[in-house]
Amino acid sequence: MDIDTGKTELRESVRAGYAAAALRVTDGGADASCCGPQADACCGPGAEVDEGFGAELYGADDRAGLPAEAVAASLGCGNPLAVAELKPGERVLDLGSGGGIDVLLSARRVGPEGKAYGLDMTEEMLALALANARKAEARNVEFLKGDIEAVPLPADTIDVVISNCVINLSVDKPAVFEEMHRVLAPGGRIGITDVVAEDHLTPEQRAERGGYVGCIAGALTFAEYADGLRAAGFAEVSVTSTHEVGEGMHSAIVRAVKPAVG
Repeated sequence: MDIDTGKTELRESVRAGYAAAALRVTDGGADASCCGPQADACCGPGAEVDEGFGAELYGADDRAGLPAEAVAASLGCGNPLAVAELKPGERVLDLGSGGGIDVLLSARRVGPEGKAYGLDMTEEMLALALANARKAEARNVEFLKGDIEAVPLPADTIDVVISNCVINLSVDKPAVFEEMHRVLAPGGRIGITDVVAEDHLTPEQRAERGGYVGCIAGALTFAEYADGLRAAGFAEVSVTSTHEVGEGMHSAIVRAVKPAVG
């Protein structure tokens, strides 16, 4: 199998897994979680969900007032809204927005003068997110279909990029970092939660700890993550562990800033 074929197959496995997650919620399932070391068969029968993932990582105040389906579809390893420190009037982009929980929470924080965009490649997740936005009566949100490696927004138009346990799923992380830098306005920032590996773990050792769709095998190390962001042009980069989600694997807070012009 050549590299391109392997990447295509991984990407399709991610898409299929998260499409199944969306349909579980749409069909009345208890939750959609796919992530964690025990969740290699994403959303399959009997899949276990690691306690370091899901809606319980959000406070009760955040969950209050949201559609139940938005909460049930939460698949992340953290709460990027606690990282991003959003302000009224800001323009926010959520990479891999899933069922829309972080977009809806962002919309609350930025208020009617701001805007929250969600980007997802999965038709089923987008349909779920749009339904959740209608139920929440959110007016300042927009969901876009596309890839996080090729964001369908103009350059210099976003104040804050957030993401919750999605970048580890990309098969081209340098392209994701470059796109984040491109769409951010000068002085803009990222506030991300993601799964990150300890620096001593090889790709093979990461794969032993969990599958790609389970958010484990595709994780970068702390050093790789920071180096990748700096290579894309970011400054003030930090990658900080919050809790362990598997042996040598951590949920981490990732922050960085696009330098202001001049």
